[in-house]
Amino acid sequence: MMPLSFVRPGEPVTIKMIKGTDEVRQHLYELGFTNGEQVSIVSQVSGNLIIQVRDSRIALDKTMANRIYI
Repeated sequence: MMPLSFVRPGEPVTIKMIKGTDEVRQHLYELGFTNGEQVSIVSQVSGNLIIQVRDSRIALDKTMANRIYI
């Protein structure tokens, strides 16, 4: 497993685990980041990521993306 921030843009990956406090995990779940969900990085600028998850594009900073393991 590795953090989502290590993935190249355009490569579809599946979420295996989300780390962090209960509040952080709940926030990411509410955004659509759940175990087994397929996501892909649309773009990466200065460590910030635009991620395609379900039918939405979500912006995350690198520290939040590092809590999502694929």
